[in-house]
Parts: sequence; structure tokens; C-alpha cells
Amino acid sequence: MRILLINPNTSRAMTAKIADAARGVAGPDVIVDAVCPSVGAAAIESHTDEIAAAAAVVELIAADRDGIDPADAYVIACFGDPGLDAARELVEVPVVGIAEAAMHLAAVSGRHFGVVTTLSRTLGRAHDLVSRYGMERACVSLAATGIPVLDLEDTASTAVETIATRSAEAAARGADVIVLGCAGMADLCAELTARVGVPVVDGVAAAVGMASGMVRMGLGTSKRDEYARPPRAFDVRHGAPGDRDDALTAPRTAITAQVFA
Repeated sequence: MRILLINPNTSRAMTAKIADAARGVAGPDVIVDAVCPSVGAAAIESHTDEIAAAAAVVELIAADRDGIDPADAYVIACFGDPGLDAARELVEVPVVGIAEAAMHLAAVSGRHFGVVTTLSRTLGRAHDLVSRYGMERACVSLAATGIPVLDLEDTASTAVETIATRSAEAAARGADVIVLGCAGMADLCAELTARVGVPVVDGVAAAVGMASGMVRMGLGTSKRDEYARPPRAFDVRHGAPGDRDDALTAPRTAITAQVFA
């Protein structure tokens, strides 16, 4: 089984960290390849960044489908789940976003959960996803740490202290489980679980587990109605609609991938 893990920002260091976290929970029969775009948003911290991230997700999945060994499942490793619906239109195999997977797994691990994320400007998107995934009753806390995404690349920083503090505050407000609201926090689960005293869910690990389980179950993406193949391709280079038959075969030069095999 091959899972393609897509970090929609351009950080090579973060992609490598995410890949390590994913491979740490993957089964022995699972190959996890990780990619990020070579151009685009350095970090996903705004709605504008999210547009670039969604375009990168679509391009990287389409390019993978054109390859000689297309993935059996895809994981979108950004807590905003950018491009998730569009990606599901392109393929029949599972496509899992890390926010979606983390929230569902947290709701199984405890009755209530809290989300601890990066900048306060991302809380609106997190709130929207809580509603989208039907988690309004389960989610009792959304907290920002004020930590920029790229600061999480520095393992020697004091970021973990701030994340631990916000996690403990969420637990005090009734969260049985903490959801980490950024893929860049993927390496902190064990330490935070020990410090806070409640389970801590990393969305990268949760999504890899969910995606691999779906593959084993033979469960893919429905092609009925909403997630059917789009009637027209959209060229992100020029904003021009194309012929449906060319949706996955047109040359793609706007976004190339940096691969972390």
C-alpha cells in the first residue's frame, strides 16, 4: 500500500518532520511518500495562503495520478484541510484531511476535545471545520498559541511550553482529549500526553491510520454527485477551463513537487 502525504506549504523541514510522524504509525506494509510544492505559500496562515495550498494539493494529486505508481490513498497535511473536496473529485481512492481525521478520532477517544492551534487568525477556519464535521457538541475549546507555523520547525524553541500550557487550559475546561491544530506539531504527541495527562491527537498520524484502514476495507471516495469527476478541468496557471478528457493529462508546469521518499 502506498500513501501520498501532501504538505501544502513549501517547507522542506516541516515536510520531513511530518513524513517521520506518518511513517512512525504506518504498518509494515505501508509506504508513505511525502511531497510539498516547490513554489507557493511558505506557511498556511491566511485565506490567501489557503487558496495557494488548495491549488497545490490538486496539482500534486493530479500529477501523482499521471505517474507509474499512483497512491492508494492521499493525506492532506494541513489543519485547514485545503483542497479536500476538490481532491476527492479527482480520485476514487481515499482522501483524508488531518483536521477531519483528528476530530473524529478525538471524539472516539473521549466525550469532549479541545483544539490547540497556531495563530488566532486561524481560529475562524477551525471553527468552520468543527461545524462541517458535526463536532459542535464534542469540541469544548478552540485555543490559539500565537506561534507562527514556521516557528514549529525549531525543535529547540519554547513553543512546546506554550502548546502544553494551552492544552492544560483546555483540559481544565473539560476537554478529555487534545487535538493539535497544525501538522507541524506532529512530533509533540507523546511529550504533551505525558505533561497534560489526557490523550493528545496528531492529525497526521490519525489521517494515515484512517486512510490505510479505508484502503484495507476497500472503501474509497464515492463518485456519486458531488465527488463525481468535475465536468471541466481548471488550469491553475491561466484560470482557463479545459476539456474534461484532459483533466488529468494536460502538462503541468506551475507546481512541481519536492519529494521526501
